[in-house]
Amino acid sequence: MYDYYLGGSHNFEADRAAAKQVEQIFPAIAQSAGANRSFLRRAVRHLVAQGVDQFLDLGSGIPTVGNVHEIAQQDNPDARVVYVDFEPVAVAHANALLADNSHAIALQADLRTPATVLKGAREVLDFDRPVAVLIIAALHFVPDSDDPYGAVAEYMSAFPSGSYLAITHGTHDDITPEEKAEAARVMAVYKNTDNQISIRNRAEVGRFFEGMEMLEPGIVPVNEWRPDSYEDRISIYGAVARKP
Repeated sequence: MYDYYLGGSHNFEADRAAAKQVEQIFPAIAQSAGANRSFLRRAVRHLVAQGVDQFLDLGSGIPTVGNVHEIAQQDNPDARVVYVDFEPVAVAHANALLADNSHAIALQADLRTPATVLKGAREVLDFDRPVAVLIIAALHFVPDSDDPYGAVAEYMSAFPSGSYLAITHGTHDDITPEEKAEAARVMAVYKNTDNQISIRNRAEVGRFFEGMEMLEPGIVPVNEWRPDSYEDRISIYGAVARKP
């Protein structure tokens, strides 16, 4: 669905059908997806500029428009990227797209199982050097009952000082009653898919970064994180933090 919103070609009929239902309720969904992707581009380029050359992209789906390895390797051809997704079709398609790229692979695993993910990631990433963990528009599909906070903490504990965590997460903070009604209808569509949504507020998103050094401007709507163009306010938080 995310790839469809971004105007990509790596999506399937079931994805398109559900995405079109969401578009009928919330026509700005494509704009939100684009703003989220723009945050990813800015965050990755900033991290590469800080000397980071290893990325672990959790819940990546099929590498789509403006994907991590393209962004990172444009500035550093030696940058290494591990994509992780639990859907076998997405991973198979991703690895087909990455067949000619020796520095990027896709693993089939669930981000809620850090031990499994980290075991596979060691094949490509050097855990003795900083790694940027990217969890873009994925944690709002993980309910509290699956302990997303514990999973994120386990990932970050595996990597050394100087590693980074970048997250975007849907929120209902500061939206109007009309927007809340739209959001409820959108969430109802997602309930009929394999990806139900768990919306969190700013404080709850902040818990994912406990013990880390938050980069300016902190936890803000994705369009406000070091913007390089104008975009309307988006109800998705974005933030990047460094492991001390």
